[in-house]
Amino acid sequence: MTEAPPPSDNVRQFTVTEDDDGIRLDRWFKRNLPQVGFATVSRWARTGQIRVDGKRAKPEDRLEQGQTLRVPPGGDEPPAGPARKAAPRTRVLSPEQIAEAKAMVIRETPSAIVLNKPPGLATQGGSKTTKHVDGLLDAFVTGEKTPRPRLVHRLDKDTSGVLLIARTPGSAASFSKRFASRSARKVYWALVVGNPDLAEGVIDAPLAKQPGTGGEKMHIDEENGAAAKTRYRVVDNAGQRAAWVELEPLTGRTHQLRVHMAAIGHPIVGDGKYGGPDSFLTGAVSRKMHLHARRLIISEPKTGEGTGGKLDVTAELPPHFAMSMEVLGFDQSLSDASPMRDEAPERSGEEKKQAARRHFKQARKEARSPRRSRGDVVAPKAKKPAGKPAGKAAPKAAAKPAKSPANRARPAPKAPPKGTGGSRGRR
Repeated sequence: MTEAPPPSDNVRQFTVTEDDDGIRLDRWFKRNLPQVGFATVSRWARTGQIRVDGKRAKPEDRLEQGQTLRVPPGGDEPPAGPARKAAPRTRVLSPEQIAEAKAMVIRETPSAIVLNKPPGLATQGGSKTTKHVDGLLDAFVTGEKTPRPRLVHRLDKDTSGVLLIARTPGSAASFSKRFASRSARKVYWALVVGNPDLAEGVIDAPLAKQPGTGGEKMHIDEENGAAAKTRYRVVDNAGQRAAWVELEPLTGRTHQLRVHMAAIGHPIVGDGKYGGPDSFLTGAVSRKMHLHARRLIISEPKTGEGTGGKLDVTAELPPHFAMSMEVLGFDQSLSDASPMRDEAPERSGEEKKQAARRHFKQARKEARSPRRSRGDVVAPKAKKPAGKPAGKAAPKAAAKPAKSPANRARPAPKAPPKGTGGSRGRR
């Protein structure tokens, strides 16, 4: 937030920064001017006192970096009643927790912190989960002006590998858009039971929550499931015992890779949830799940001079996965975890707007009923033959439609009584 420092009784001018790019106007106030309540923001917007680049704005409008926000004076009065103690911005972590968080870091940039998440550590907390990555992010808050890093995607608790953390709200919004648009490229390594008949392919099977599991388990649902696609490639195999595969999710459904591999008869080694007892190999192969987010390629937001561009990160295998690779005779150098699908060039914002306009115009054109243009020539009606063709009976007249009550003829007037002189009555 950038502000020119006028007196408090004058109109204030703010410039929307990169950190606030894309947020709602009411959220901007909550973040930058928390003393101004939502009711005040709504009243200012309704009466036109709030202006964005000189135009009226609504609380739900989204802001863009570089816009000028005009804020009227006032709204700084403290709320009535006893003052409430503000909640602390960060959690107090022990030295061991801080060291654990710092040990996971494999790359740091002005916009991101990239972790190599170990298996067994949840990404977020839950009703029975007290230790998780989100709870350790306070280790990266170095001062009052340092925003708390934010999660922008997740890995299952037993999945290891690359986990991207955004440093600021602005970079979080930027990364989230890239994940949502599928422009981010993720490649996983997995060990699966058996050896797929096809060395590579695409698994296209819709997924939905499995009834009776409380949403904890997914299953394939051809009728009501959400679209889910996974591209896979076999890197190497140990006969029919196991195979080392690369997986690239083309969609982002819960447990997608695990369900898809189990669906084609090759569950991920150690994934008892979807593979059952058959997912565990005998011998020295670990019973832990062997699914690892090996590589992530994503565009970084431009936060300053020399920033932006592609962020390409690779995470080393956890010890149990590396040991199983050795036991099965797999050489990690056989793969660099390159994405298997062609990368489409990322379009600019203006290109996306133009494409949306073209799509809208085409949709309207197709929705319109066909109309005859002014220059169309109407074909003349065929003339009826002068005489009836010989040997053919005249067509029967079409039955007349029944008259509606409104169209029925009125009854004829009654004849006048005798001796009345016609229609004239007595005088």
